[in-house]
Amino acid sequence: MQHYLYAVGAILCWASLPAATGSGLDVLSTEELLFYSFTSAALFLYGIDVVRTRSMRLALPNLKTSLLGVWGIFFYHYVYYQAMARAPLAEAAILATTWSFWIVVFSSLLAFKRLKLGIVLTALVCLLGAGLVIASGKDLSFQSSHLWGYGLALLCGLIWSSFSVGLSLCKTKEEPMTAFTLYAALLSTVLFVATGPHAMPTPAALLSAVYLGCVPLGLSFFLWNRAVAGGNMAIIGFLSYFTPPLAVLLVALVRQQPVSGQVLAGMALILAAAIAGKRLAVNSR
Repeated sequence: MQHYLYAVGAILCWASLPAATGSGLDVLSTEELLFYSFTSAALFLYGIDVVRTRSMRLALPNLKTSLLGVWGIFFYHYVYYQAMARAPLAEAAILATTWSFWIVVFSSLLAFKRLKLGIVLTALVCLLGAGLVIASGKDLSFQSSHLWGYGLALLCGLIWSSFSVGLSLCKTKEEPMTAFTLYAALLSTVLFVATGPHAMPTPAALLSAVYLGCVPLGLSFFLWNRAVAGGNMAIIGFLSYFTPPLAVLLVALVRQQPVSGQVLAGMALILAAAIAGKRLAVNSR
């Protein structure tokens, strides 16, 4: 059970981003966003390690695991920010959300050596529910001029899902997320310097980037690693579909806005399909 509580914790971290930062991140370029957020995340996670282990030593995983971390942490976020810059936000977010679907598919293939139709169908229903939530109040329009952005958003789904499932198969003695985030911070610094000079961000933008680094990145990475280390990945995949509706609910709560019927319908679909998917993932043999 604790693994799923860790997953819920990570999901809440991701869902908190829109409510906590508002539009504070909009003024930052991709290079600035990566640099400020990953620097904050690396320092935050290193601080957690020092407190947790009472040691200043930084544990570095082997080369294969390190490359997995670069793929899932740095490359995913770089591609994600590029997708958001090249496609309308709602459409790109819906396509990027497919990582939850692919986690269910990949983990089911590993567990059962073949695709379980019921599990795939419930994952698709969850995806539909997430799409309803993200699209609420927006006019969706998938245009050919944004195909590059759509493709990058779909690639995001494959990157994060393959990273998460791969991470669940890694047996490391040390917590690897601090090293992964350090690699991302170093690569982000190189990118930041290469594309400079950059003006100093506004206090609001800098605060938003630091929050992004410490919570939706740093803390969520720590919790996500704990979740995938021992939990059923298919169940974790179903749980992750709750990220969009929780984000909408938190924004509505903070800004005292009403929640639309479409959002509630999407949440109901996700909840029903997640319950059914959990039973299938646990009971299927």
